[in-house]
Amino acid sequence: MPQDSLTSFTVCVKESNLKIQACLDLKQEALQLLVKHRGELERYIKSHPLFALSLVPLMPDGSTPGIVKEMVEAVSKACVGPMAAVAGAIAEIVGRGLLAYCPEVIVDNGGDIFLHTQRPTRVGIYAGASPLTGQLSMEIIPGDMPWGICTSSGTVGPSLSLGRSDAVVVLSPSCPLSDAAATFIANKVKGEKDIEEAIEEGQKIAGVRGIVAIVGEKIGMWGEVNLC
Repeated sequence: MPQDSLTSFTVCVKESNLKIQACLDLKQEALQLLVKHRGELERYIKSHPLFALSLVPLMPDGSTPGIVKEMVEAVSKACVGPMAAVAGAIAEIVGRGLLAYCPEVIVDNGGDIFLHTQRPTRVGIYAGASPLTGQLSMEIIPGDMPWGICTSSGTVGPSLSLGRSDAVVVLSPSCPLSDAAATFIANKVKGEKDIEEAIEEGQKIAGVRGIVAIVGEKIGMWGEVNLC
């Protein structure tokens, strides 16, 4: 949700559409970071095509770029394929790069958010056709930063999900981990009756600090979640 004190801008490269808020206009710096790291990932996938297709974690070889290593580490904890962490990894690697210019940065990559702020920040929860859409947000209190806040859905958006959740939101200190964990949990939610068990499974992923799962009118949550 917009911060009045921050400057908002957007950078896009192919499927990556980053909505960014920062202390000043860092559009060119953000674009350079996005082109650099996305290019490294694309070149790696060209020489390792299974990386883009696998639904289970893969071991990298010795020549992997940093963004690939971060994705591999995240999905190894959540037991999903490497691309389950791609949006979160891009958001984080661009966000961390922008922190060299500005102490407050928010990068939203299609609902996968890297957040480093010095004031309370509210993150709205979009859950498609659920009546809870537009009614809830998560308030993030400054303290341990940065945070990765990522959403997976079986009813919204083009990303692959094996479940039918309207939204699963995961909070952790790592955006790639939050992205991978949200995918893992959302895959287990086929309906309202699965919310509790899926959240219990999500709690077992090392590093996950909070979970929200929504199906229709039903919501479950666990951990360091402050819903507004």
